[in-house]
Amino acid sequence: MCNMTFEENSGENSSDRMESVAVALEEVLSSALPQGCITVGVYEAAKSLNADPDNVVLCLLATDEEEDVALQIHFTLIQAFCCENDINILRVSNMRRLAEILGGGVKPAADLDLHCVLVTNPQSSLWKDPALSKVNRFCRDSRCLDQWVPVINLPDR
Repeated sequence: MCNMTFEENSGENSSDRMESVAVALEEVLSSALPQGCITVGVYEAAKSLNADPDNVVLCLLATDEEEDVALQIHFTLIQAFCCENDINILRVSNMRRLAEILGGGVKPAADLDLHCVLVTNPQSSLWKDPALSKVNRFCRDSRCLDQWVPVINLPDR
């Protein structure tokens, strides 16, 4: 069900909404990271999706300036899997900012394959996280506008 008003779809409010969703996405990642609810890397994400797709609450596909055909094929397969399993997907630009957010995690940021990042359901209360609700609502509203994989630009800090 689509609950977006005309004002939410138009110009200035739309850019404000995109910025607030980007901030909410940063909050989701920052809160999921210490809980061990982040899976990083195309191969690791594919394994996690195959093993337990019901545990995945969000899939991020990050792009950089390079056009890598093999990576695009992986993205297409991951997107199809996520759509079939009702997993929200976002395409994220600004991989450098994504690396800054996730850099404090398991490995140094330079060693991370940030092209695919999954947020999984923790044992605690991330499901009740208002930031995750905001991101999920944005994904749902975007699908209502036939934007199945919306793009979010993480602003530099």
